[in-house]
Amino acid sequence: MDLIGFFENYPPYLQALIATLFTWGLTALGASLVFFFKSMKRSLLDGMLGFTGGVMIAASYWSLLAPAIEMTEAKGGISWLPPAIGFVTGALFLFALDKILPHLHINFDENQKEGVQTNWHRTTLLVLAITLHNIPEGLAVGVLFGGAAAGFEGASLGAAIALAIGIGIQNFPEGIAVSMPLRRQGVSRFKSFWYGQLSAIVEPFAGVLGAVAVMQFEPILPYALSFAAGAMIYVVIEEVVPETQQDKYTDIATIGFIIGFTVMMILDVALG
Repeated sequence: MDLIGFFENYPPYLQALIATLFTWGLTALGASLVFFFKSMKRSLLDGMLGFTGGVMIAASYWSLLAPAIEMTEAKGGISWLPPAIGFVTGALFLFALDKILPHLHINFDENQKEGVQTNWHRTTLLVLAITLHNIPEGLAVGVLFGGAAAGFEGASLGAAIALAIGIGIQNFPEGIAVSMPLRRQGVSRFKSFWYGQLSAIVEPFAGVLGAVAVMQFEPILPYALSFAAGAMIYVVIEEVVPETQQDKYTDIATIGFIIGFTVMMILDVALG
């Protein structure tokens, strides 16, 4: 079935819900590998995390910032101002969450946990770390679907679908990245899978919220797109990249990054 034709049958908030359920589903699919494997080679994990970073960086420009600039120009505004404001605000929002929400990055020791001090279990902190960068991903998908429905210059249904596909693909290794370390720590297969898929459950909520917000307040779209881009870039630089530098497989992570960026660029240009 033609994807664009399929999505055209639904209002934007349902389009966003369907798309983000897809992205969540691929996270769950990745997490389900824990039923078949107890561990994964660190080199492969670093390569997949690099791929994730590449997709997020490419999506931040091709799917979010570039359309925000086009929309602002089409409206006769200062082309760089709303994107700049939204981008910085998105990064600051994630910075604040990072300092407040207790979490622990994958492959980091217990004494490296971030956020306010808490006695929460390591498992909970690991899930929260991944959940942090699923918020802007879900928001980005929803905002773009809302913008496409509103008929904004630079926002198309094809571009929104491309973004959802890209986010979904990079969510697959994220599910693995949560479930496998938990399994290695002795957590049961089912609980490892449960926590792995749970890390992305926030995406459908963020997606619907983004679509509804844009439909209700159309002038915020360039700011909202740039907000999601800033949040995603913050996550890549603060979390994803450092995680790939903890071992000796930095070259593999870099190649994964290049592949991820290329895949997302092709998706956006081909479908957008």
